[in-house]
Order: sequence, then C-alpha cells, then structure tokens
Amino acid sequence: MPDSRFAALLRFGFDQRLLASWQSALQAGRMSQQHNLVASPLLPPPVAAIATLPASGTASAKELAQLGGAAIGRGELGVAILNGGMATRFGGVVKGVVDVLFPGRSFLQLALQDVAQAQQRHGGLVQVFLMNSFATEAATKEHFERHHNFGLDKAQIHHFNQSVSVRLEKSGELFLTQSGKVSPYGPGHGDFPAAFRQQVLSPFRNAGGKHVFVRNVDNLGARISPLVLGHHIKSQCETTCEVVAKHKGDVGGAPYMMDGKMQIVEQIRYPDGFDASIVDVFNCNTFTFCASALDRDFGLGWYYVEKLVEGRKAVQVEHLIGEVTRELKTNYLRVPRSGADSRFFPIKTPEDLNALRAEITSMYDAPK
Repeated sequence: MPDSRFAALLRFGFDQRLLASWQSALQAGRMSQQHNLVASPLLPPPVAAIATLPASGTASAKELAQLGGAAIGRGELGVAILNGGMATRFGGVVKGVVDVLFPGRSFLQLALQDVAQAQQRHGGLVQVFLMNSFATEAATKEHFERHHNFGLDKAQIHHFNQSVSVRLEKSGELFLTQSGKVSPYGPGHGDFPAAFRQQVLSPFRNAGGKHVFVRNVDNLGARISPLVLGHHIKSQCETTCEVVAKHKGDVGGAPYMMDGKMQIVEQIRYPDGFDASIVDVFNCNTFTFCASALDRDFGLGWYYVEKLVEGRKAVQVEHLIGEVTRELKTNYLRVPRSGADSRFFPIKTPEDLNALRAEITSMYDAPK
C-alpha cells in the first residue's frame, strides 16, 4: 500500500521501491561514501583525446560556425536548462528566477535572451526545455507567465520535471524534519536523460530536432554557440562534453581513462589520496547531445551524499549526468574559461553574483 507521506510526490515520479532498495543497502552497509569510490585505476587520457575549440576568427572556426549556424537555421537545435536544483548555497531560493542584472533580468531571462539572439542571427526556431523539480516548478512557470515567456513563442517553451526522492538517516530510516515530515530532494542532474526521453524527446525529434544543448541554469557562460555546435556535428560523436582548464579548488569531475574507456569521473568517486592534478581540465557540466543518442536507457550509478539539513546530517542518493560519457561516443572539447568568450561562468552564491555583476553585464550587454 502506498505510504500517504509520499502522496504529494507521486506526480514527480517518486519511486517507493527504489527508495526501499536504498534503505536496504544502507542498513546492510552496502551504500556509503566509501562505496562511491572507484575500484579501478584512474589514468590521464591521451593528450590528443581532448580537442580545443578553435579561436574566433580563424578559418577553422568560421567553417565550424557556418556548420552550426546552418543547423540552428534549420530548427534542429533545442536548449535544455537544468533548473531543478535546490540552490542550498544561494539560500534555498529558486535560483533561476533570481535577478542577475537590472532591471529585473533573471538567470532564466538571460538564457532566453540568448535563445532569442540565436534565432535572430541564424533564423529557425530553437526549442527550449526547462527541467524543473518539485522545488522549482511552480515558481518557474509563474516567472514565465509573468514575463510572457520573455517574448518567445509559447509553443517553443517546454516544462518537464525531474524525479524526486526523500532523505534518509545513515541507518536507512526516513529522515524526518523537526515538524515530523519527510524531507524531499531532487536526486541530481543524472535525472536528465530519462526525464527528457520520457517527457519531451519524441515530439522534439518528430518536429525535426537533432541536437540538444544541455546547460546549468547558473552557468552564465553556457550560451548557444554555432561554433561549438559545428564542432559537435563535425566530430560525428553522440555527445560533446565541454571542459575547461582546471583551477585550484574546483569541485567536480574530469575525464579519465578507466577500465579502458575515457569517461567523466566525478570527484565524489575519487579514491582516497588520489592526485586529481594528473588531468588539467575540469568538467563544465555542459553537453551537446545528438537527440537520437538520448533514446535509450543509461545505467547511471547511484551515489551516497551527505547534506546538512536543519543542523543534522541527512543522506541523499544521487546520480550524475556526466556518466553518460561511459556509454556514449564522446567528443571532449576544451573551451575558454576566461575573457569575452568564456563558456564557464558559474554563479554559486549571492557573493559570486555581487562580485561578478560587472563582468556579467559586459558578457551579455556588450555590442555583438
């Protein structure tokens, strides 16, 4: 019999059987931070395995930009914005609706501005997909309604939801808040492939969609690029994974050779004492997919994560989009991290936003 405590979560795809399997694994000691760690050696990939995006203005860049621009003009591009995060470092607000630039331009409005500009330059209609969650759906839809879809055609805006689960104690028991309620959360951006396939992929492909650009809502550098799209198309790979030069203190994954396959391995999986500096690039969590490559099941791993909730440690089980590279033919592409062409400009805290607002203004409002 379904547990009434989960009733409000069912429309977001809550899976009580999956939760029960995690509870059993915690109780049996089969799920922990130690169980996240890879057992196989992590080796640096061959230098030639990571391509570098040609500099703007070069003959190669012009050729690739023409290839990507033509695809945009034919209406083959969709943009998927990962908008389901709970923004704990941003005060728990729905980050996408927060004003970045004034007057009143939010993270989402800047993303839609980018879409409108791409359509103006190249023609064609760019489909927009918002992967929301139980925590962001209502505020996001209200934001779009209040701003009249930011001037885009309502028919090209598609909201879909990632799944939901509830936090656990280390013992496997349900983590309950001070008010005695379950504590829901979104189990990571690894939800994207299945949620996109189940809810929006077929109509997109039937309408001629061929390429899906996937980006975080808070990475203001992740803009539509005919150059990147052209590079992806020319590579004939199933996905392009953008990477940037690694800086000290970066938290996240990178491409390594593991079990004979080059793939993104996230930081929570690094073995104790691992020297991550053997690879000098960092995963941006920005991808371009062939739409056809998303029409399959992916065997993404589930990983143990601890979060501080109401002053207590809670367990979340999450999966990660970067692991699709284990199964897909991947084009690893080094892109700029600084300057006007930067493609990695994440805003994780209000302090980041206040400190970088002048650079953001230059990035979005400088003459093209």
